[in-house]
Amino acid sequence: MTENDNRKLFGTQRGVVFLGLARMADALGNSFLIVVLPLYIVSEGVSGETFGFSPSFITGFILGLYGLISSLLQPVAGWLSDSMGKRRFFVLIGLLFFTFANISYSLADSYFMLVLIRSAQGVAAALTITASVALVSELSTDTSRGNNMGVYNSLRLIGFGGGPLISGLVIEHGPFNVPLLGQISGFNAAFAIAAAAAAISAFFVLFFVRDPEDTRPSKKRIQIKVRADQNGRLIDPIFALGLATLIMSFGFSILAPIETETNARLGQGPFLFSVEFSAMVAALALFQPFVGRASDRYGRRVFIIIGLCCLIPTSVAQGLSAQSWHMIAARAVQGLSAAMVLAPALALAGDLAEKGQAAARLSVVTMAFGLGISIGSFVSGYAVGFGYITPFLIASGLAALGVLIVYTQVPKTLEGREKKL
Repeated sequence: MTENDNRKLFGTQRGVVFLGLARMADALGNSFLIVVLPLYIVSEGVSGETFGFSPSFITGFILGLYGLISSLLQPVAGWLSDSMGKRRFFVLIGLLFFTFANISYSLADSYFMLVLIRSAQGVAAALTITASVALVSELSTDTSRGNNMGVYNSLRLIGFGGGPLISGLVIEHGPFNVPLLGQISGFNAAFAIAAAAAAISAFFVLFFVRDPEDTRPSKKRIQIKVRADQNGRLIDPIFALGLATLIMSFGFSILAPIETETNARLGQGPFLFSVEFSAMVAALALFQPFVGRASDRYGRRVFIIIGLCCLIPTSVAQGLSAQSWHMIAARAVQGLSAAMVLAPALALAGDLAEKGQAAARLSVVTMAFGLGISIGSFVSGYAVGFGYITPFLIASGLAALGVLIVYTQVPKTLEGREKKL
């Protein structure tokens, strides 16, 4: 890192803070769609062939498409970023894609158009996520990476948690009379806010974020290891961390596609649902810097295992919730549990990434996060047909599997970078 990269704000590298602020605005806009899209999809403004599928499945498919496309493209986007030795450029391009995609929802009146726009958002996410996380890793050292990942993710998640709260209010209080534009619906107002947030994010990155001077183009090929090089282990440690992250984000996403079922079960409206969704995100954002800093001192693996263990009962508790406050409490504890998985997993993957391959190797974890959200959305929209608690039982079982994977496939110490407890 250069001397400029070492400048700090609030104990964290300056570039990491501004990148986090940029992703906070971007995430606020994108998370608007968590509450808005399920309602928009079943509104009178959208029509078209559903091929016999239920509204819940169509909603889950459209929501999950974003994560699926993003996940599939992230290794390629990471490799391109490594090959060019550029991070900021890819973040900017992705944010501009988001800006145009978000405002395009106001023109969508069919399921097919929603699929196209959601796919474009997936491409934008692939470009933005891999370059952002690689940039945070390269601005860090082994003794600050957990803290930096925690701060970056917390700022991003503050935006992600605030978006559903604001969007719930926008939808409930629309339509609005806007000077020069006349009356616009709550949906179109939400899409415009999402686009503006992405544009603000691009402004932050353009003027306040720079690539480290020692970042150089890499000639290495895409390398995603699945099998471990060490004897006695089956799975590569970074790939195992990706599986743990996928399981965590699977549980994160299963609530959104069943918004209508949840509201009917708990007798609530869109705003209370947005509070429930944001409760997890708020806890995740609040605790990540503390967990990340603790993992710098005490080790990464132990926090990941504890977090996955806690996800087992909290997932079941959501499926058994009979009142809104039950769901809010369960989601908040789930957020704390997820914080113990996400920041340490990203930091540990960064510890292990080879020089010049930060974006490609870290893309395994970021890809897993998006893929988990996508799979969770698909599974939830389908599995709820077998009973409301079914998606939550699946998430709980996967969390138990995640404990086994991390305990057996991720060593307690790795090349002396992680301290023994």
